[in-house]
Amino acid sequence: MESGERRKKGREERSEELILQPQWRRQNPKPPSPSPSSEVSLQPEWRRRGSNSTATTTFAYPWNQNYTSNLNPYRNNSISSFQNDSALPNIETLHISKQLPTSFLAPQKKDRVSPIPRPDNGGTSAILTTRLRVNHFHVNFNPDTTIMHYNVAVKPMFSSKRGRPQQLSKSDLIMIREKLFSDDPLRLPLEMTAHDGAKNIYSAVRLPQETFTVDISEGEDEKSGSYNVTITLVNTLKLRKLIDYLSGQGISIPRDILQGMDVVMKENPARCTISMGRHFYPMDPPLVMKDLHHGIIAVGGFHHSLKPTSQGLSLCVDYSVLAFRKRMSVLNFLHEHIDGFNLNEFDSFRKRVDEALIGLKVNVTHRKSSRKYIIGRLTPVNTRYVTFPNDNAKGWILSKDVSLLSFFRDKYGKDIVHKDIPCLDLGKGKKKNYVPMEFCILVDDQRYPKERLDGFAGKTLKAMSLAHPNERESAIQKMVQSSDGPCGGGVIHNFGMSVNKNMTSIVGRVIGPPELKLGDPTGKTIKITVDMEKCNWNLVGRSMVEGKPVERWGILDFTSFGSYRCKLKVNEFIQNLIGKYKKFGIDMREPIWYEESSMQILASNDSLSDLLQKINNICKYNQGPLQFLLCVMSKRSPGYKNLKWISETKVGIVTQCCLSNSANEGDDLFFTNLALKINAKLGGSNVELSNRLPYFEGEGYVMFVGADVNHPGSRDTRSPSIVAVVATVNWPAANRYAARVCPQYNRCEKILNFGEICLELVACYRRKNGVRPEKIVVFRDGVSEYEFDMVLNEELLDLKIAFERSNYFPTITVIVAQKRHQTRFFPEGWRDGSSSGNILPGTVVDTKVIHPFEFDFYLCSYYGSLGTSKPTHYHVLWDEHKFTSDELQKLIYEMCFTFARCTKPVSLVPPVYYADLAAYRGRLYHEARNGTLKSAAYSAPKGSSSVSPTASFEQGFYRLHADLENIMFFI
Repeated sequence: MESGERRKKGREERSEELILQPQWRRQNPKPPSPSPSSEVSLQPEWRRRGSNSTATTTFAYPWNQNYTSNLNPYRNNSISSFQNDSALPNIETLHISKQLPTSFLAPQKKDRVSPIPRPDNGGTSAILTTRLRVNHFHVNFNPDTTIMHYNVAVKPMFSSKRGRPQQLSKSDLIMIREKLFSDDPLRLPLEMTAHDGAKNIYSAVRLPQETFTVDISEGEDEKSGSYNVTITLVNTLKLRKLIDYLSGQGISIPRDILQGMDVVMKENPARCTISMGRHFYPMDPPLVMKDLHHGIIAVGGFHHSLKPTSQGLSLCVDYSVLAFRKRMSVLNFLHEHIDGFNLNEFDSFRKRVDEALIGLKVNVTHRKSSRKYIIGRLTPVNTRYVTFPNDNAKGWILSKDVSLLSFFRDKYGKDIVHKDIPCLDLGKGKKKNYVPMEFCILVDDQRYPKERLDGFAGKTLKAMSLAHPNERESAIQKMVQSSDGPCGGGVIHNFGMSVNKNMTSIVGRVIGPPELKLGDPTGKTIKITVDMEKCNWNLVGRSMVEGKPVERWGILDFTSFGSYRCKLKVNEFIQNLIGKYKKFGIDMREPIWYEESSMQILASNDSLSDLLQKINNICKYNQGPLQFLLCVMSKRSPGYKNLKWISETKVGIVTQCCLSNSANEGDDLFFTNLALKINAKLGGSNVELSNRLPYFEGEGYVMFVGADVNHPGSRDTRSPSIVAVVATVNWPAANRYAARVCPQYNRCEKILNFGEICLELVACYRRKNGVRPEKIVVFRDGVSEYEFDMVLNEELLDLKIAFERSNYFPTITVIVAQKRHQTRFFPEGWRDGSSSGNILPGTVVDTKVIHPFEFDFYLCSYYGSLGTSKPTHYHVLWDEHKFTSDELQKLIYEMCFTFARCTKPVSLVPPVYYADLAAYRGRLYHEARNGTLKSAAYSAPKGSSSVSPTASFEQGFYRLHADLENIMFFI
C-alpha cells in the first residue's frame, strides 16, 4: 500500500513539474501560425538545450556533473484539450511529400540534444538471477599513449594509355604500403603502424611527412608499377580523452580515437586472414572448417569491434561462417565440382565448365608471380591449336603467330600435358593472356554464394551458422587466443594496448512472464500462465480473445492447371480449415467464391489485376465484399510480390497465401497458424495481457509507434529505400496496428516527413478511440550509434513540429531497438540457462557491458531452440515519461507476448517487428512496380522516351488502398 502511494505521489510530482508552457505559449494562448520565415524561431523550449527555462530538468550523471535534458512541457495537458481537430483539416487525406527541407529540420549545433542519461543504477526486479559470460573482452590501454593519424595519398607516376586515373584496389594499396615500409624499415617501422586498407595509417611513432617513390612488381614477366606515396599527419589522438569519456568527464564520444584503435585491433587479422567486409576468416590453418564437397568448404571466422562500456573499453568478438572455394588446381576443382566430369569428354561438359569457372580468380604456377588473374573465358579451340601474335611474345622476333605449346616449352621449359582441352584466357579487355588449365590454381579468398549451395551443403552451412551456445563460445575463445586473431602478432602491444582473454562475467536478471488472456470455444475469456523456460502456450481447447466470424471469403487456386501432385485438394482443405475454426468456437461459412487459375498468371500484372478486380467486383455486388481471398500456390513464386502489390494498393482486397503441399498435408499446426493470421488481418485479437501494460495502468490513452527503413542491396544505387511506420490503434490492449508505407531516396536512413506520417496515424487512432493519445512511445529500428543524433535532432524534431502545428502536445519517448550487434550471452552452468543451453527468456543485462552512462540494456525475450540466442539491444534516446529501468524493461518484455501470428514471445518488440514486415512489403511493391516499368519500357516503340528512374518514387504506387491501410494486412 505504501509503495503504491509513493508511486502515485511520484507521478503527481512529475505532473506538476511538466505542466509548464514554453514562453511563446504563455504569452499567446493560441499559438501563432508559423510562416516559412518564422518556422525555426517558434521552436519549443525542449529544443533550447542551453536556455535557463524552467521547462528543463537537470539530471546528475554518476560523476556528479550536471546534464540538462529537456522534457516536453505539455506532459499533463488534459486529453480534452486536444479533442478538437479543427487544426487538422482533412488529416485523413494528408499527402506525404517526397522531401522536407533539410534546413528546416536541422537545429543549430549549440541546440542539439544528446541521448538521455540512465535514470538509475539499473533494474532490480527479477524472479531469479543467472550467472552469464558475455563475449566482451576487457581492453587495457595506457592513457598517456598518443596515436598519430596519417593520410596516405597514392598516385601512379604514369597514367594509363587512355589518360584515365588508375583505380587502385584495396589489395593494391596494401601491397604498396608493405613495399614502402620494407624499403625503409628504420623510418617506417611496419610493426608500429596499422593500415585501414584505404588512405589512413595509424602509428605509435612519428613517421616522416614526405613523398616517396615505390616500385611494385607482381612477379616474373609482370610490368612494374611506380607510385608516388605522400604521407601527411592528419591528427594526434590522445587516449586520455577516451579515459575522460569512459569516466564520465566528457559528453561527446571520441569517435576518431575509437576508429584509430579499431584499425589497430584489425591490423593483425588483416595481415593473416582473409577479410570479407568486417569479417575475418583464418585459412592457414582454418580454426573451424567443414568440407561441403564439390570444391567448397565452410570456414568459421570472426568479426570484432571496440565498445565503450561501463566496465571500460571492451573488445566484442563474435563468430561467423562463410562458404569458400577451396585452394586447388583448376582441373581438380572441375573433377570435384562437376559430377561425372571427364577430361576425355570435355566438349560434353563445356557449358558447365563455363558456368563453374568464368569470373573466378586464379594464380599461375608456370612462373613466379603473386598476381591474381580473373578467368575471362575459355578459348574456342583446344590448347594444341592455340596461337597468338608474335608481338605478345616478348623478346621474340618471328614472322608468324606463336604456338602456345612451343612458347611454354621454349620460354618456361614446360611441356603442356592436356593438349586437347581449351585454355583459359586471363587477359583484360582486348588483351589476350592464354594459360593452360593445368598451370592455374584457384585462390582461396573467393566466397561461394550460399544461394547456389545444394541441399547437403546448405544444411551444413546453416548448422554451422546456428552453432550451439557451447560451440559458439568455444569458437570465439579460439579466435581471441589465436595468433591470427585481433590479439595476436604483437601489434596492439606496440600501441600500449592489451586484452584480457577471458570473457566478461556478469549477473543477469530474469523477469517473470506476464499472465495472458485467451478465449475458449464457448466465448468466455480465460487466463493462463506460461512456463518460465519456454514461455509458449497452445490453443488446444482454447481460442483467440476475439475471433472474427468469417462469412464471405473466397479461394483463388493457382494450382488448378499445374502438376497433379501439386494440386490443391479443395474439398478436404475447406473442411479442415472450417473444422479448425469450429474448434476455436468461431463461425466460418463455406467460401462464396472459388476461382481456378494457373501459376503462370502471377507473372502478368495486367492479367492478375483483371482477375482480382473481377473477383472483387462480382462478390461485392452480389453477396458483399470479401473479407479475405485465400490464394493457394504450388510453390514459392516471384509473382507473390505482384499479387500483394495489386491486391493491397489497387484492388483493396485482403489476401492470405499458402502452399498446396502444406494445405494438403492437413497438419494441425499449419491450420492454427493460418487461422491466427487470418483473424489478425480481419481485425480480431489473438492474445492479450491479462493486466494492463506496465507503467501505463490506469492512465490516459497511449499509442506505440514502430518505424523502420528497408534499403535496397548495396550495389543498387537507383531503387528507393522504403519507409514503414506502424502504430497501435486500440487501447488498452494495444495489439492492433495501422501502417503507412512510402518510398524515399536511395539508402536514406532518415525518415522524411516522419511527423506527417505519425500525424496521419494519430488521426486513425482518434477515429478508432474518439480521442488522440496523450502519450506516444516510438520504437525506431535499424539505426546505429552513429545515427542516434539524426533520430534525436531531425526525426524527433520533425515529429514535434508537426504536432505543435496541429495544437497537439503529447509526451513522447523514443527508443532504438537494435538486432544487428555482436553481443552474445552464455550461461556459466546448466542451472543458469534453458534446456537448449541458451539464456532464459526474460533475461535482462544492464550492467558492465552497457553504455557508460546512457540509458540502454539488453533483453532476450524469446526461447532460443536453435543456435545461440541473440538479445535485442534497447537504447533510450528521449524520455518524457520518466521510465525507470524496471518499468521500461517489464513493459517491453510483456509487449513481446502480444505478437499476433505465433503462440510465444518474439525476440523483438512488436511495433518494430511489424514495421519491419511492412517495410519489406513495400520492397515487394517496388519490385513488382519496377517489373511493370521495365516491361513497359521494353515494349515501348522505338524513339519513345525510356522510363524515368524517378517514376518508381511516385507515392501513388505505394499508397495502400483505403480499405486496407488501417488493418494488419502485413501479417
